[in-house]
Amino acid sequence: MSAEVGQFALILALLLALVQSAAPLVGAARGDGVLMALGRQAALLQAIFVTLAFGCLVYAYLTCDFSVALVAQHSHTTQPAAYRFAASWGSHEGSMLLWVLILAIYGAGVAFFGGTLRATLQARVLGVQGILGVAFLAFLIFTSNPFLRLSPAPIEGTELNPLLQDPGLVMHPPLLYLGYVGFSV
Repeated sequence: MSAEVGQFALILALLLALVQSAAPLVGAARGDGVLMALGRQAALLQAIFVTLAFGCLVYAYLTCDFSVALVAQHSHTTQPAAYRFAASWGSHEGSMLLWVLILAIYGAGVAFFGGTLRATLQARVLGVQGILGVAFLAFLIFTSNPFLRLSPAPIEGTELNPLLQDPGLVMHPPLLYLGYVGFSV
């Protein structure tokens, strides 16, 4: 069930990213405060839904739900929980979802804490963040779906790449993405 909830959350996040990419830019061009505020709300909601999707993927890994193809390919019941958690971004699909999560959090940060910015500047930043969100979410949903199901589900999964089973490499992708994605703001 978590895979379906995660997939639905990604679709809703994509729809919100579409709103976020258009409404604040149009609002900034017209000086329309309502449209600029809509962009802020869309950014906050998008972050909530992407966080929900990422949480669903992490839950699938931690509970060893091998009916999710990604979990079956990159996790094993004998792995420590920390490595099963890190396995959520140990693949292309999971890594892209982590990227989108950090992008959405940055967008929500601009929406929530950017009140000191000029309203049109904040709206334009949120619009660009929305465009990036649309691109990455569409890529994730249509070409790199992390929530594909296997039927029948295997009894046991394969293991996370042994090179990724290191405490230093557990933290490397999130910290790296914080910097890379931060440039979008």
